[in-house]
Amino acid sequence: MKKFTYSQARQQLSTVLDTARKEEVVITRRGGDSFRLSYKKAAKSPFDVPGVKTGVSTQDILNAVRESREK
Repeated sequence: MKKFTYSQARQQLSTVLDTARKEEVVITRRGGDSFRLSYKKAAKSPFDVPGVKTGVSTQDILNAVRESREK
């Protein structure tokens, strides 16, 4: 755990954020209040999947959609 004063954290924000990626960071204000800063990974979308090579043309897909709508 790395500790910074509020003034240090403000002046070295980039360093504080880089440190928070690896370990917990505590920032303390002059009045004694302490704040814990931790890294949160961004959630990936469930729709973020790799594409699939099918060899199907756009026209084949459009024909399949038209055919399914006719039924």
